Amino acid sequence: MKKENTGSKDEGAASSASELIDARIKELNDWRGETLGRVRMLIRQADPDVVEEWKWRGVPVWSHAGIICTGETYKSVVKMTFAKGASLEDPSGLFNSSLEGNIRRAIDVHEGDSIDEKALKALIHAAVALNTAACS
Repeated sequence: MKKENTGSKDEGAASSASELIDARIKELNDWRGETLGRVRMLIRQADPDVVEEWKWRGVPVWSHAGIICTGETYKSVVKMTFAKGASLEDPSGLFNSSLEGNIRRAIDVHEGDSIDEKALKALIHAAVALNTAACS
């Protein structure tokens, strides 16, 4: 009988996803790796119950009752795409990319940019609250 992956908090899958994210951060070996590592740390601080996943052939994903955000890395930007970003309040104006869509919103972090840690954690809390409210 073939085992079906239900997306639950399987310890082995979570562990290997975390290891793959560790490896991505290390392999980048530049400001993008440092930024991805910092973003990851802030997400974990904001939501200790966050689940790390590895999807779409190499994209770090953070979930809690659904996807919170992804952490994509490109040549000149680290992009945090919030799955339901258009539904989130963003009083600090962190969203600076993918603003035209009606579902997702993103934060592009360029080399040398500072991250408003308090505002980012508030956005993570809001995304978790939105996801958990949808499950109720």
